[in-house]
Amino acid sequence: MRPSWDEYFMQIAKLVSRRSTCTRRQVGAVLVKDKNILATGYNGVPSGITHCEVTGCLREQLKVPSGERHELCRGLHAEQNAIIQAAKHGINIDDATLYCTDSPCIICSKMLINAGVRRVTYLRGYPDQLSLEMLEEAGIVSVQFEGEVE
Repeated sequence: MRPSWDEYFMQIAKLVSRRSTCTRRQVGAVLVKDKNILATGYNGVPSGITHCEVTGCLREQLKVPSGERHELCRGLHAEQNAIIQAAKHGINIDDATLYCTDSPCIICSKMLINAGVRRVTYLRGYPDQLSLEMLEEAGIVSVQFEGEVE
């Protein structure tokens, strides 16, 4: 049986997460419009920067809980990298849907709002209630995916 479009794009987000270089959490994101993939992203350090696998995780060293003090990280979030990839290649993501393995943090939510993303579908929650509240206030539909993803 053929998967639904949501399941299909969520499978791609999960596959993209395998490229992550983060030692704490592997996250993948896919920006989609009209059933076309516009950009993908995964969490990890910027291009040309030494990976945390080598340097060690600053957040682990400082015992920073998940969802707090985002600035204390060498990496970018998957959503940020997807937005940056689209911008770098001149791709308009206005009215797009984001499929992501995790719900966005507050920083990513603010970026998604200003980028014109209209829907966010995610697999796992993230400990950042303000991010979901801001998405709702901005009129962005935010839905936790209910199906199974391999």
